Amino acid sequence: MAKQIELLFENEEGKTVRLSLDEPVEPVDTIALESAMDQILAENAFVSSGGDLIAKKGARIVERNVTDIPLS
Repeated sequence: MAKQIELLFENEEGKTVRLSLDEPVEPVDTIALESAMDQILAENAFVSSGGDLIAKKGARIVERNVTDIPLS
């Protein structure tokens, strides 16, 4: 089961920008997470196609299951 943490930001066009990182540490330290997101915004660390990131929108853990189907 693959897990990712997704950091959701709003860009200058008002669209959501998602930064995904594999294998998050759980339980998530929400204070450290918010601090990291604040630092990303303060340092303008990433730019999206819709402009700079301007606000935090949320964060979430996403789990993904993949089952291969054998073909004949």
